[in-house]
Amino acid sequence: MSFSRLLTPRILLDATAAVFPPSSSVVAPSLSRQLRCTRTGGSPQAPPHRLVARQAVSNVAAEPAIYGGGGAQQAASSAAARHVTLATLRGKHRRGEPISMVTAYDYPSGVHVDAAGFDICLVGDSAAMVAHGHDNTLPISLDLMIEHCRAVARGAARTFLVGDLPFGSYEASTAQAVGSAVRVMKEGGVNSIKLEGSAPSRISAARAIVDAGIAVMGHIGLTPQSVSALGGFRPQGKTVESAVKVVEAALALQEAGCFAVVLECVPAPVAAAATSALQIPTIGIGAGPFCSGQVLVYHDLLGMMQHPHHAKVTPKFCKQFGNVGHVINKALSEYKQEVETRSFPGPSHTPYKIAAADVDGFAKALQKMGLDEAANAAAAAAENAEKDGELPENK
Repeated sequence: MSFSRLLTPRILLDATAAVFPPSSSVVAPSLSRQLRCTRTGGSPQAPPHRLVARQAVSNVAAEPAIYGGGGAQQAASSAAARHVTLATLRGKHRRGEPISMVTAYDYPSGVHVDAAGFDICLVGDSAAMVAHGHDNTLPISLDLMIEHCRAVARGAARTFLVGDLPFGSYEASTAQAVGSAVRVMKEGGVNSIKLEGSAPSRISAARAIVDAGIAVMGHIGLTPQSVSALGGFRPQGKTVESAVKVVEAALALQEAGCFAVVLECVPAPVAAAATSALQIPTIGIGAGPFCSGQVLVYHDLLGMMQHPHHAKVTPKFCKQFGNVGHVINKALSEYKQEVETRSFPGPSHTPYKIAAADVDGFAKALQKMGLDEAANAAAAAAENAEKDGELPENK
């Protein structure tokens, strides 16, 4: 199947903003209508629920006396950036340009990923491990995945968002798979979903979700949701039979309508063969340099987990592009030390003022209440602040 078969339901015509509101029971316009929209050069419009979110941000006035920063301006700037669509990804793949992909799990990571200009952001079920401390991805629920998707979507206005279908949300039947995918799309605010595996039931699920008008990314090789059946996190495609199965699985997912396939923990020659055999992009993770793109887990590549317990589960294939965990630990230690030595907060971080005359009045009011010690504490604090030049002069 050609990569052009499917366009995301979030690539909308102007008219569809009114026809398909976020609360609508209709998932998306027909795929053929989306395809016509792209071929005629229609300009994609931001999804209705994202427009509402942006409007809400722009309508909330910042409180300069308490919180600094230009959140509304930042949101407006992100909204103005060109949103990545399936057409964008298809164009990069056609031109042979690598596709960049990374995971995110909350609003701050979504903001960082968006600002860095990634093509794809995966809200992965790996959140079970890196955000919730589980030993594998199995425990995370569909409801919790949707919450993670919502948070990332608030921070990532430009990048193409993919939401993982967690274990237990799509295996029972194609009806369950479609229902879960619809929820992740409508409630999570993502552009597409990802599911693992290539068993006949998974291929049927992928096809049914595509037929429902939802873009699907496949995932083969090491599939973490199958850790029980695989006997652990083990690489795949290391024998002739296993390698052939990887390529066959990739072709089957393409035929089912997937717009891309993740290849995890397979030898580079196997990934190269699958990439060559497909007309859709492959996204590698521990699969060598010959895929159409690459993905890593946010926490792994940033070096956030410095504790030995976490370091031992850092994948062999992951390059750490930062040492953020060390920076975090250092900052926390310095903060704790300054609290214990009472050097924080100092004058520059005690911004709220009260006039000296009002301090006197306040102290007298406390004395009338019988709170002499409290009155003395207020007076002493005012005297100390005056020495530091904090109190405004009496007017």
